[in-house]
Amino acid sequence: MNKSLSAKQVLSIQRNRILPGGIWEECVGEIDRHGTVFFWGNSGNGKTSAVVSFCKELCAYGRVLYISLEEGFSLSMQNTIRRFSMQDCGSQFQVIDHYSAEDLEERLSKQRGPEFIVFDSFQYTQMRYAEYISLKERYRNKMFIFVSHAEGRQPAGRAARSVKYDAGLKIWVEGKVAFSLGRFIGNKGKAIIWKEGCIEYWGTDNIEDIKSEKKENKL
Repeated sequence: MNKSLSAKQVLSIQRNRILPGGIWEECVGEIDRHGTVFFWGNSGNGKTSAVVSFCKELCAYGRVLYISLEEGFSLSMQNTIRRFSMQDCGSQFQVIDHYSAEDLEERLSKQRGPEFIVFDSFQYTQMRYAEYISLKERYRNKMFIFVSHAEGRQPAGRAARSVKYDAGLKIWVEGKVAFSLGRFIGNKGKAIIWKEGCIEYWGTDNIEDIKSEKKENKL
């Protein structure tokens, strides 16, 4: 029989935590250092920009491996890296344009391997939900960040939807604005990723005004 813990014992467990800076502090607040983060949204709404911006904050805490399957090393990806000055992160931010379970296992098993791993996108990995669970269980000391296509307002595909439900931090990206919809929500619960694009889509860059039933409550 597994050991049970009292409420006091549960509260005494020391969790490794991260408090991202910049716009992400007000969007997500303090979060677990490990576990699953899930970004999703429709094409052209700013998912990659949101994730790279988030990675900029993670670089202060450890190494980030960005698996850029969808955009590779394209001009679009270069522009996103440039926009957020990711070159300033040095070796803390690494990008690869391929994925295999074997290659990832080798990278994660290294003593100075990445602590934060981004899959862009989940659909391009062709990962099954059981494979995701196995990966997460084997590397409980890592943070896995998935970027997903959307069908309407939900992730595209059964496996992606299952990963979203399992994730502790869920971030919907729409109109260049990120909305925190999971277990971690900061003071504002949202962040503007790109001001000009935000104004074009929402008609304002006042974060307090970017909130509507049709865009948030139906997720």
